[in-house]
Amino acid sequence: MPEITQKSMRRTSYTSYIYVAAVLAVTWAFPAFAADQKKAATPAKPPAPPKIDISNIVWPQPPAIARLRYLDYFSAQKKDPEKEKPEVKKKSWMDRMAGVSPDDAAKQAGAKPRYALGTPYGLAVDSKGLLYVADTKVGAVFIFNPESKDTGFIKHGVDAKFGRIFGLVIDDGDRLFVSDGQFNHVLVFSPEHKLQGQFGEGVMSDPAGLAIDEENRFLYVANTGTDQILVYDADTFKLLRKIGTAGKARTLTDPGDFAAPTNVAVDKDGNLFVADTLNDRVEVFDADGVFVRTFGKNGDGPGDFTRPKGIAIDCDGHVWVADANMNRLQVFTPEGDLRLMVGGFGWLPGQFQALAGLTIDKQNRVFTSEQYLGRVQMFRYVTNAEAQVEYDRRVAEVARKSGQKTTPTDDKKPAVPAPTTAPETPKPTAQAATAAVKAP
Repeated sequence: MPEITQKSMRRTSYTSYIYVAAVLAVTWAFPAFAADQKKAATPAKPPAPPKIDISNIVWPQPPAIARLRYLDYFSAQKKDPEKEKPEVKKKSWMDRMAGVSPDDAAKQAGAKPRYALGTPYGLAVDSKGLLYVADTKVGAVFIFNPESKDTGFIKHGVDAKFGRIFGLVIDDGDRLFVSDGQFNHVLVFSPEHKLQGQFGEGVMSDPAGLAIDEENRFLYVANTGTDQILVYDADTFKLLRKIGTAGKARTLTDPGDFAAPTNVAVDKDGNLFVADTLNDRVEVFDADGVFVRTFGKNGDGPGDFTRPKGIAIDCDGHVWVADANMNRLQVFTPEGDLRLMVGGFGWLPGQFQALAGLTIDKQNRVFTSEQYLGRVQMFRYVTNAEAQVEYDRRVAEVARKSGQKTTPTDDKKPAVPAPTTAPETPKPTAQAATAAVKAP
């Protein structure tokens, strides 16, 4: 009996040992198993999308000489809360005693806030190079510094009372004019952004685009509601005359009349260019308001329009027109000959969605506003003189390689036409040194 008991006890001890060992093995293995399961359940991160190189986006494409360069944009993008969440650090006992917050330094050196554009429309640039954007949805005038990225405002309810603001223009004294389509007037702000006055009540109806003739001191207002252009004295704000016939409910198509004119621009000779939006054309008048010419028609081909809106004149006299439906910029000679087309529907640089506003400053920067994306794009116009220098450089390079003289003679030297007529890259032949410039 004792012998059987001892054997049983030894057998029980051995079984217990096996059981404990098995439990310990499972216990030790489980964390690794769980970690493997968790690791397997975590999906792999998708590859990062390819970055777009915007360092040298130009139009037209090489080998043609560039006449427009993409620079930057101002957007309605909002903050990413995950990417911009500040890192929370625990206080040390020294910090707690000193009363120092762990994120004080982050607050002092934090990123500048980004403000979202809603539906930007009118654009203007002052003598300091600051960009002004009239935002109809937000009800404020944004002021961007393209260099430092600082943002300022002229706010509704603080600096002025805004309804639906559309057009902007700044005169040579840095006074800012803002058209308001809800209150049917134009507001005037000092260079310090203080409200100085307003005018147009009882005359204006849904005013939109603005332009100033600095030489003749005319302020032009596209009075969309009456299908007219109103001409004011830029200093006294006295109404001088009206261009176009009112009261015809946007049915007139005769030269000199309009159907919902939206924007205006003035060239260095005082000629007025009007985006006649519902007639899908541009009309031109002299400084006395006499009709000169019209160009453009409804269509989707080169030189055609389907709702032209923004309009501007560059330093070489070319007429730039923003087409809201076709989402493209077209550049013309003053006579209406097409020179360049840029754009199409999209979100990439040089593409647009609900293209509306357009301005060109004295630094040859071209700004466009898009109402659907809430975005302003900034480009750089390459002037005729700059394009000529590049063309001469290419001619000289060809001549050097072919052993000819390095510069063409004056009587054979080609002139560089409008922005679209960028010269082709000369071929390394004997004729290349005096080759004529060809349109792309």
